[in-house]
Amino acid sequence: MSSSDNVNYDNDIDQSGRHVPANLRQTGDPGIQMLMSTRVRKSPFWHLSVQAGCWRATVYNRMYHPRGYVKPQDGGAMVEYRSLINDVTLWNVAVERPIRVKGPDAEAFSNYVCTRDCTRVKPMHGRYVVLCDEDGNVLNDPVMLRVAQDEFWFTLSDSDLAYWFKGINLGMNFDISIDEIDVSPLQIQGPKSEALLVDLVGDDVRDIPYYGLMATQIDGADVLISQTGFTGEKGYEVYTYDSSINAETVWNAILRTGEKHNLRVIAPAHHRRIAAGILSYGQDMDAETNPFQCNLGHMVPRKKTADYIGKDALEATREQVQAGNPPFKYQLVGLKLGGKPIEDYNSDFWLVAKDAESGPCGYITSPWYSPELETNIAMAYVPVDQTELGTELVAWLPEIYQSSPGHPVKAEVAEMPFRESVNKSSREQAKAQGRDYAY
Repeated sequence: MSSSDNVNYDNDIDQSGRHVPANLRQTGDPGIQMLMSTRVRKSPFWHLSVQAGCWRATVYNRMYHPRGYVKPQDGGAMVEYRSLINDVTLWNVAVERPIRVKGPDAEAFSNYVCTRDCTRVKPMHGRYVVLCDEDGNVLNDPVMLRVAQDEFWFTLSDSDLAYWFKGINLGMNFDISIDEIDVSPLQIQGPKSEALLVDLVGDDVRDIPYYGLMATQIDGADVLISQTGFTGEKGYEVYTYDSSINAETVWNAILRTGEKHNLRVIAPAHHRRIAAGILSYGQDMDAETNPFQCNLGHMVPRKKTADYIGKDALEATREQVQAGNPPFKYQLVGLKLGGKPIEDYNSDFWLVAKDAESGPCGYITSPWYSPELETNIAMAYVPVDQTELGTELVAWLPEIYQSSPGHPVKAEVAEMPFRESVNKSSREQAKAQGRDYAY
């Protein structure tokens, strides 16, 4: 069995609990050109990304999203990776334009749609949050920013959360407004990110705590800076107000200031976020995934007394998981993989089996090569009884990555994150302090 055989193995993996099965048909990259049209939006930074050398894109939140600047013949995504971990990088992530919830009931509404306790978030601070439906499945995992007592921004992963917000409030009648605002984020990520921002906006940026906010200006354009990111490296997000007008001002100022710091414009660094154990919505989880199934159970606090959407279902799931009887068949795990270095995006969910003679029992969602660990790493869904660290499996990679043509590579269940983060998540901090932060 080979992932390049174009054979459908969907029926070998039990997806009876899903209404929208994961596409496990191994088709590879057919080389089809994506149509650029007026039906998909272009962000205020899109033309600037094109000028910076963007050569491929995907669609995210109904916008074109840059996914590559360095071409394969010049080293590809791994050149971008080296800039991220050694210097500083600029990313166009304007596809995550915030949905603003504003008004007297903004806190109450946000607390009702989030699993985490929003009342504990002070103005000018943020949190990574999870929003679930009534069945306890993840609808989105945005970064939530509380920019004022009565104003929350949700910087969305890839889903139509604004429509859901409006639908919820149609029946609940919270005293709020819900709008997509003309604010577009950029990310500045890498070890030199703080030095670059000091040159841009001054020394006060050094005092921004992790998930803290700072209002300032770049070349006269109003921006909001947060110390957050999608990498595990030191990094920031720069939210440009009135971005349809100010995009060039902010982008070009960052480029000019970044020259002495060896700044490179790159695509979102999935290679680094995989190493940090950071999930990508739509890839590692979707609207039929429970937080406890994808290692986000710690986003469902035991002590939140206020009601929120999905609370009953999530509390029932917690009890089942703790009793050793989870209500799901597959669990997200980390894998270390053999084979040749994976240095680009996967076009399929590659299949996992117990051994070379067995049919597939799971699938890989996010693979990449880790230069630091000198091995391929990945996230994957495997049967719950195959999740113990050290469990040996095999993975059917495309032939270009196979060590021996026509044969699977070795795979082993490994701990995530795969390597230490500079900006440690709350889960990593708890582990370092010897605290239990599972659920």
